[in-house]
Amino acid sequence: MLKTGYHITQVEAGCDEAGRGCLAGPVFAAAVILPRRYKNAELDDSKKLNRKTREALRTIIERDAIAWSVQAVHPEEIDRINILRATIRAMHRAIDALTTRPRHLLIDGNFFEPYPGIPHTTVIQGDGIYAAIAAASVLAKTYRDDYMERMHETYPDYGWDHNKGYPTQAHRQAIFDLGPTPLHRQSFKLLPDAEQLCLFDDES
Repeated sequence: MLKTGYHITQVEAGCDEAGRGCLAGPVFAAAVILPRRYKNAELDDSKKLNRKTREALRTIIERDAIAWSVQAVHPEEIDRINILRATIRAMHRAIDALTTRPRHLLIDGNFFEPYPGIPHTTVIQGDGIYAAIAAASVLAKTYRDDYMERMHETYPDYGWDHNKGYPTQAHRQAIFDLGPTPLHRQSFKLLPDAEQLCLFDDES
């Protein structure tokens, strides 16, 4: 069972992101305030859950949370400010949009730029330790997956319904064959180095 909070007596928001390592699409972040001592035996790091469980938990989290928010930073902004800053900006936007102001922030990972007026604690692999961060990971992941599946309808050749924009070989093959879309992050290494491109030629 995940821990119910870092400061049990304070209103606390967990924050996590999804899509930081993708070649295409926005980075999403969520902020979630759960009721004090909230427990759900199925709640865990979204990466450890199957799709059906994540989707079921999303409905439960949205119903049970005191407040929640999901926000995104899109590729053109990622390219302009870099992915680390974009991830933090998405988290700040999610915190901005909460209808209840937390007194403390629990951030997944090891780096965060302070949010004005609210102290924070960073926790490496926090989505597998604290319930509020796990809840944020589920919301960020499910909202981002839904977005990439919608974008797949516009750009069906890149396999976003399966890879969600992550750098699979099939995704990179499509970039090699067709070029990048407006949703690709131009500041990322979309293709291997020149000496490796023959791998794609051989498979064409």
